[in-house]
Amino acid sequence: MKRLPLRSALAVAVFSTALSVSAKPLVVCTEASPEGFDIVQYTTAVTADASAETILNRLADFKPGTTDVEPALAERWEISPDGLEYTFYLRPGVKFHTTSYFKPTRTLNADDVVWSFQRQLDPNHPWHDKSLVGYPYFESMGFKNLLKSVEKVDDMTVKITLNHAESPFLRDIAMPFNSIYSAEYADQLLKAGKTSELNSKPIGTGPFIFVRYNKDAQVRFKANPEYFRGKPPSDVLIFAVTTDSNVRQQKLKANECQIALYPKPDEVGNIKKDPNLKVDEMAALMTSYIAMNTRHKYLDDVRVRKAIDMAFDKETYLTSVHGKGNAIPAINPYPPTMLGFNTAIEHPPRDLDKARALLKEAGVPEGQVFTLFTRNGGGPTNPNPMLGAQLLQSDLAKIGIKLDIRVMEWGEMLKRAKNGEHDLVSTGWGGDNGDPDNFLTPLLSCEAAKNGENYARWCNKDFEALITKARNITEPAERAALYEQAQVLFNQDQPWINVVHPMLFTARRNNVEGYVLSPLTNNNFATTRAK
Repeated sequence: MKRLPLRSALAVAVFSTALSVSAKPLVVCTEASPEGFDIVQYTTAVTADASAETILNRLADFKPGTTDVEPALAERWEISPDGLEYTFYLRPGVKFHTTSYFKPTRTLNADDVVWSFQRQLDPNHPWHDKSLVGYPYFESMGFKNLLKSVEKVDDMTVKITLNHAESPFLRDIAMPFNSIYSAEYADQLLKAGKTSELNSKPIGTGPFIFVRYNKDAQVRFKANPEYFRGKPPSDVLIFAVTTDSNVRQQKLKANECQIALYPKPDEVGNIKKDPNLKVDEMAALMTSYIAMNTRHKYLDDVRVRKAIDMAFDKETYLTSVHGKGNAIPAINPYPPTMLGFNTAIEHPPRDLDKARALLKEAGVPEGQVFTLFTRNGGGPTNPNPMLGAQLLQSDLAKIGIKLDIRVMEWGEMLKRAKNGEHDLVSTGWGGDNGDPDNFLTPLLSCEAAKNGENYARWCNKDFEALITKARNITEPAERAALYEQAQVLFNQDQPWINVVHPMLFTARRNNVEGYVLSPLTNNNFATTRAK
């Protein structure tokens, strides 16, 4: 959630160096199916890639490969001295997609921006109750309390007024949940009684136009010839859903896909040896963790959570699941490269005797069974879910706890975890904007505990006060001090097992150009083609 550069000549250059257009489809082997295309209903990266990074845009974007904010649908903005008013001046002539199911009669204007925010903010908005799951990111980030008003100044100007200053606000604006929709298309669907089609037949201003989706198989897009940054160099973009990492690599080698997301770390060495392939890698903003449901019996006792954490052999997990050099142990909820990381906190040594004593003190019976939800397939924060689950199962057996491993499809796992059905859930988080708040508020706030995005269901009022205060000030040193205090409380209460901060890998054929790996783990193919 960052700064405000001037109108970005660089962004225009990146998109308009339009590498000659490729008639070949660009096929990307992805690790899971998107949950839908109405991104405000979802929080997963795979869904954001299939909607926010392809179909939709926001007022601001992140400069490719960085966490720096640059203009997008807004060509510039002004901020009042008190940090409470943001005035966005829209880019003229931006066109919404034309499809078989929608023909726009006008270009983007302030009505679209106001509609997109008010839908999530205003309980009386005609679309507010059309979401089946609410607005999890908007709610978890506290936007319903942050936004005082979103007003149309004129056709090309929007003013957003905040109830209090919010240091990361511009970065928040660039995140998927603040994508801008066509109010005209929404009106058409509302009148026809087809509001669910916003999620299945999306319309946006983005680089690609939605064509069709075959669940668990393929998402197909075509290049938007009227994209405001220039037509993408690939005429056709296909997301080939391939949950097994080994199969993704086989398809990559056979040229059935030109990009394969998230290879397992132990596959990277062999990929690099293939003269037809390349690997992009970076220390991205990611955390792998296991949330413990603090509302469930025994797990509501911090002694039990400490015992489970103390029994887990994280070093063995790291080397077995990620491989040496491909991850670092996690001590705090976010990576050490970020503002306010508390370097004074040390993880307690593994101690099975002390863990057993804590369980006995808390009255946990020998052989107590806890369920662990984990995903099938694998992704960057958990490249081998079953192996990781079995390692934890073996470790907990040594202190008298039985772990019932439940493997399920990614979207189903998150849905059930949000409902609180798990005892433990193995998951991860990729930062969306480069600010510490993006790890703490959506994953650990009391509001997130209410809507289920906080899988630990942990609500600590002192922790909440610290992260709220940190959001409301702009001085980096002051913010850092508050985050350091918040991490002390987090580690005292132990709602998670902090596992690792992994490296991010993407494999591609060596004839692919224009792809930029992002520290935010999003994948945008607006400048990518296979020669």
